[in-house]
Amino acid sequence: MEDHIIQQPHTRKALIAMATGTGKTRTIIGLCYHLIQTNRFNRILFLVDRTLLGTQAINAFKDNKVVGLNTFADIYGVKELKHALPADETRLQFATVQAMVKRLFETDGDEAVPAVDQYDCIIIDEAHRGYLLDKEIDEEGLTFKNQQEYVSRYRMVLDYFDAYAIGLTATPALHTTEIFGKPVYTYSYREAVIDGYLIDHDPPYLIKTQLGSEGIKWKAGEKPTVFDAETNTLVELNELEDELQFDIEGFNKRVLSESFNRTVVQQLVKELDPDGDEKTLIFAATDEHADTIVSLLKEEFNAIGVSVPNDAIEKITGKSYNPQQLLTRYKNEKFPNIAVTVDLLTTGIDVPPICNIVFMRRVKSRILYEQMLGRATRRCDDIGKETFRIYDAVRLYEALEDYTQMKPVVVNPATTFEQLAAEIPRIDSDERARAQLDQIIAKMQRKKRRMTTDHEQRFMYNAGGKSPETLIQSLQQQPLAESMNQVAQLSTLWRYLDELKFEGTPVYVSHHADTFLAMETGYGIASKPADYLDSFAQFIRDNQNTLTALNVVCTRPAELDRRSLKELLIALAQKGYEPKTVQTAWKQARNEDIGADIISMIRTLAVGSALEPHEERIRKAVNKVRAMQTWNRTQQKWIDRFEKQLLAETVLQLEDLDRDPFTDAGGIRELNKIFNNQLGQVIQTINQNLYQQSA
Repeated sequence: MEDHIIQQPHTRKALIAMATGTGKTRTIIGLCYHLIQTNRFNRILFLVDRTLLGTQAINAFKDNKVVGLNTFADIYGVKELKHALPADETRLQFATVQAMVKRLFETDGDEAVPAVDQYDCIIIDEAHRGYLLDKEIDEEGLTFKNQQEYVSRYRMVLDYFDAYAIGLTATPALHTTEIFGKPVYTYSYREAVIDGYLIDHDPPYLIKTQLGSEGIKWKAGEKPTVFDAETNTLVELNELEDELQFDIEGFNKRVLSESFNRTVVQQLVKELDPDGDEKTLIFAATDEHADTIVSLLKEEFNAIGVSVPNDAIEKITGKSYNPQQLLTRYKNEKFPNIAVTVDLLTTGIDVPPICNIVFMRRVKSRILYEQMLGRATRRCDDIGKETFRIYDAVRLYEALEDYTQMKPVVVNPATTFEQLAAEIPRIDSDERARAQLDQIIAKMQRKKRRMTTDHEQRFMYNAGGKSPETLIQSLQQQPLAESMNQVAQLSTLWRYLDELKFEGTPVYVSHHADTFLAMETGYGIASKPADYLDSFAQFIRDNQNTLTALNVVCTRPAELDRRSLKELLIALAQKGYEPKTVQTAWKQARNEDIGADIISMIRTLAVGSALEPHEERIRKAVNKVRAMQTWNRTQQKWIDRFEKQLLAETVLQLEDLDRDPFTDAGGIRELNKIFNNQLGQVIQTINQNLYQQSA
């Protein structure tokens, strides 16, 4: 990877994209060591977006060995977040983006400003940060208003220093690649799962309730109740003139429903163990919602006779008392093993025992969704973690599938600023364009009346310095073409105005009773397991002759190697056919739970072979080798190791014996001596019989 970076001097920027849990921090520790040890760089600045991630990274540089028993911090000088300036001997300094911007651009005359050549390399951790539009509460040290501000701030730092820039991310976003270019190195989640470094997940479990499916509705004439946060009281409104309805996207933000939350929690307590080794992370909508979930969990566990230790269930948010201490306990101690959060644990937090992710809040960003899932992808062999589970109570899985697969043409231009602005370039008449522009201006006028000074400052930040009055005036008076062009350039302003919520926006309190309907498996591309299997079978038929690895599986399975299998699994995952999902659909649709692997299921659908359990099929194939002749004890030991490798990775070819985990024996050459020059025949016999029984 170092070669990838230093061979691009003309760009002076590089992006490294590695899936959450694949060791970005360890990779960068080794990279920093080699770049400094070889005198490629003299001093490196490591920028983070919040103190919590900075502390975690610093500890990693102190704990992970790079040479012998020495850590990076043992070998080179490291300055932590609290240090404003590096010493002469400092080779690595940590800082938050906020602190560095303040040192560079917001100091008074008495403070020393860092020189432009103080660092010759800058590393930006979590360079995507594209999900701040979903931020609900402030975390300590995370004070950016939105993605635009965060990116512009760290870009100011990059532009100030005469230094090479390296961005680290798990989920590259458009703004990330615009700054750093395309990744020089990419290692995806799916590749890491296939290689055995990360944990796969089961298909999501969808918790369906009556209110969640139909929404919460007040009829005309009814008197809804709202919660007044200032007085902490419930206030009854006047009779409604029109019907008022909220779908599940507004639950626990715009409308509070204890019945919905309790109904969901009543199902969760049947699935979770507050005294077990597996940890659970629940994403709530607001800090207050997190408190509600913690309370309901304790009540409902008690209702079914489950004793809950005092500190087993905790809220961990930016508003918790000492969130860093809570996080440390969550990571390193048995309790808490159920944590409820909002934003604090969405990214960069490493807690391997997390086996359950629960969504009780909606998010808009695919990046944030993947970061949330990333909290559970890490291996944890100590507790026998094989997969992790997703419980979705707010149809988030369904919502993001729609969000990423299509961009609907907006047919109602009055809904949001963004939708109105998006339609402008497609309007082909001046009359319609002027009407569209008038709607945008009218919506701004309504917002403007309720803006505070702070709102106006944020408006101006997103509007290129124009106040609401100035922007409205220019849109009204300048030529229509200029106004249309201006609207197209103000995308961040329209997003800000759509998300702007004023104090006093009512939060409705629902007393509607909810009812549990079902817990179903989500398949994304199909609503039922049988439909999912049908689409999988159709994919095999359509691609058997064009996808080389799939053709090998169907026609020449004895030739299947690691590279072909990995290529096939990545191709399947891109179409939504992950092995765990296919196995679950097979079990539900055909009532068969025999533990067959994805290769066997493909062959069953493609050529009609009988389905056998993974372990049984491999045992039969290896037994063919055992029956070839009388093997000595050393040879039997190696045959057992071949079987173990097949159980773990499904394939074993002769060339694999020159790779881990067989290199300790000297590879093919030495193993062939052990088998009296019969090694090739042994491997060939295994592969010829792996699928013979099901052919």
